[in-house]
Amino acid sequence: MSNTKISIENLYKIFGKNPQSVLPMVQEGMPKQELLEEHGHVLGLKDINIDIPDRAVTVIMGLSGSGKSTLIRHINRLIEPTAGRMIVDGDDVLSMTKKELINFRRYKLSMVFQKFGLHVHRTVAGNVAYGLTMQGMSLKKAKAQSHKWLERVGLAGFEGHFPSQLSGGMQQRVGLARALATDADILLMDEAFSALDPLIRTDMQDVLLDLQTELHKTIVFITHDLDEALRIGDKIAVLRDGAVIQQGDPQDIIMHPADDYIFDFVKDINRGRVLQVKTIMDVGVAVDGPDIPAEVVLEEALQIAAGSATRAANVVNRDNQVVGSINLDQIVAGLARPADGAEKESMYR
Repeated sequence: MSNTKISIENLYKIFGKNPQSVLPMVQEGMPKQELLEEHGHVLGLKDINIDIPDRAVTVIMGLSGSGKSTLIRHINRLIEPTAGRMIVDGDDVLSMTKKELINFRRYKLSMVFQKFGLHVHRTVAGNVAYGLTMQGMSLKKAKAQSHKWLERVGLAGFEGHFPSQLSGGMQQRVGLARALATDADILLMDEAFSALDPLIRTDMQDVLLDLQTELHKTIVFITHDLDEALRIGDKIAVLRDGAVIQQGDPQDIIMHPADDYIFDFVKDINRGRVLQVKTIMDVGVAVDGPDIPAEVVLEEALQIAAGSATRAANVVNRDNQVVGSINLDQIVAGLARPADGAEKESMYR
């Protein structure tokens, strides 16, 4: 994994009249419901510690009310924390002056919103150019530059249209182009695709992944959808009631859920389309058979191994070096849905 771009340290957020007065109680372990009933305060975030790697996609996921949207708004300081630190490229965002914060928001990061957040009175080109004009670029030059990004997201020719003339998927492409146009290092995406129809949503995920392959942004992506998280995330952090329950590599979270909450998330996923052969291979063991790249998912590996005379295949890294092997029985076992009963305990850390 890449170097850390954003470091979230001991972050707390409590909503209410006097958050500091109840902070020690929360730090000592007071539950969210008790805090509300006895003190009239709402726990938003509790002792969040996440290192977000540079040039990778980190997904923050959880159910409604888990604190994921509250968390992402601390990164650009749209929300002030009750306690903790938010470090970006070595600088503490929470200690920035007003001027420093404005520059930070203009040049360091961009945000894509769930409800698109487009200016209805501006054309598509005007929307994409907006961030550039905020940086001081002339409107004429900014609109000319916006064409490049509209072309990249598949909207060339729509520069003169208004948002109301576009479909939801097209509007979100405008939002993505606007965020990319400023050339910010960090892209914050708050439930960016959740308002879209399933097919359009998948299409937008493809657009994002294709762009990321080339641009290598630091992306923080908020979602409640595990399939989406597994598809686009290099790292996943799962929140519940304002606290991080588990974080790590998507493959590890699938194979080793931390508790029943995580298990319930992962038990019904299509493992064949998510699990990679490197996750269940025999490390360092070579066999007679074809080669399979380590990142190939089990669904594809099944066909390759089944067509081999030995019912097995070697697993190779990106340098085409053999790092292990996998056989048909292992693949079939990997495809099986985990048990709901006591057997699942063996999956936990």
